[in-house]
Amino acid sequence: MSRQPRHWAAHRERGSFQLMRLTAWLARHLGRRALAPLLYLIVGYFFLFGGRARRSVRRYQQRLADWSGRPELAPTRASLFAQFMAFADSLLDKLDVWSGRLPLTRIDMADPHGVRLAMHGGRGQLLVGAHLGNLEVCQALAELGEKVRLNVLVHTKHAERFNRLLNNAGSQHLRLIQVSELDPAIMLQLSERLDRGEWLAIAGDRVPLRGGRTATVDFLGHPAAFPQGPWLLAGLLRCPLNLLCCLKLDGRYRVILEPFAERVEWRRQDRDRVIRGHVQRYADRLAELCLLAPRQWFNFYPFWNDHDDTPH
Repeated sequence: MSRQPRHWAAHRERGSFQLMRLTAWLARHLGRRALAPLLYLIVGYFFLFGGRARRSVRRYQQRLADWSGRPELAPTRASLFAQFMAFADSLLDKLDVWSGRLPLTRIDMADPHGVRLAMHGGRGQLLVGAHLGNLEVCQALAELGEKVRLNVLVHTKHAERFNRLLNNAGSQHLRLIQVSELDPAIMLQLSERLDRGEWLAIAGDRVPLRGGRTATVDFLGHPAAFPQGPWLLAGLLRCPLNLLCCLKLDGRYRVILEPFAERVEWRRQDRDRVIRGHVQRYADRLAELCLLAPRQWFNFYPFWNDHDDTPH
């Protein structure tokens, strides 16, 4: 009997918090340029020995190429390594964000519908992002530009430790909140934060380990499970829902803000159908955004419902 692949959240992060602290210390004392060669060695190690992640990236690149009809996006050894390196580069960018070395002049804003204007008054709203590009840059806008308190909802058990790291870096407007389960206490806390004008941000492309409803929809031509959490939250909290991502294009950051739904409403008998429709719209838009930065979707685990673990 073949074993079921373990959920992404069940894999122990390989000392991620300690590694991040070490990397932050090295970057602060050596500088980003001096740290770059070491980063190549670290990425090379994980590329060579991370067969599961390498196969997952290969599958993503092939499906993006097939779905888009762009054969130049098909995976090669060079393109696989390039995606690993893009992730490493994003880690250094995160350090720049947290240390305040990212000036707002390096950020372009694509917000044709004026979502930013809603951040300066009234009740808070929900932002749904993805592991596409570098959402920390969006968080930098909250910290440096908009001065709006942003609560990032995460499934990791290390939220409080990361909050300490953020506080040590001087962050005043950003907080991580662990939401493994949407229990009444969490819902009350989130509603109160919205009432105070704070905003919530959550990723729409990671299925939680426990207590998470999913909807299976088409993504890049194949069925994939997405969390229902963001859409359930928007419905239960009765708040507008917006899409958010930040891509690094030609060395500059482009933050994309888009309204997605003014309300997410359902009746008990049609809830799953309504939410699946929202999830499919989200998956379709995510696929389009992936084409803008094909090597910046950072999900290094078997994302689709099939699990082809043949070696590459």
